Amino acid sequence: MDNPKIPDSYKSIASESRGLFKDNGSRFIAHAYPVETEEQVKQIVASLKKEYYDARHHCYAYRLGYTGEKFRASDDGEPSGSSGRPILGQIDSNGLSDILIVVVRYFGGIKLGIPGLIRAYKTSSADAIANAVTITKIASRQYRVKFGYMSMNSVMKLFKDMGLEQKNQVFDMECSIDTSVRLSLEEEFIRRINETEGCCATILE
Repeated sequence: MDNPKIPDSYKSIASESRGLFKDNGSRFIAHAYPVETEEQVKQIVASLKKEYYDARHHCYAYRLGYTGEKFRASDDGEPSGSSGRPILGQIDSNGLSDILIVVVRYFGGIKLGIPGLIRAYKTSSADAIANAVTITKIASRQYRVKFGYMSMNSVMKLFKDMGLEQKNQVFDMECSIDTSVRLSLEEEFIRRINETEGCCATILE
């Protein structure tokens, strides 16, 4: 059974989406992306800076992981707290993670002031999120299960009972199967592995 004490489901977005806000000639083009690593964030931000090379600012925020422990907000030259934080605020108010939002600003010649900037970055980000398809993701950990050939039936029963996917199967005198275990099932998985003779599981990095 699932362990309800371990939250392992969270919301993200399915694919790239866009939002737009205009104010006094300035255009704020928001791009929302599903991401899982900071390396992906760097690549996307660099790509957008190249694509929108003539824009004044490329402000962004992201949050990663099922607990949302990794996050950052960048003002990219805008007044401190006027852009990155409002973008992150929209991510958080929608309860999202594994998401990056980059807002590209084209300056229209009229300064908007900090309240105006906050509204612009908040509204364009909200528009991108509203245009996205929200999905539920399941946090899991990768394991390699090793077992002797004589334990094959017991291991296969365990996989079937727990509905686990089988990947990279090796069936020989020494057998192994890779699988992904959702965090709420991890305790039961480890217990059943330990109860299965000639069987062990190691975490894959």
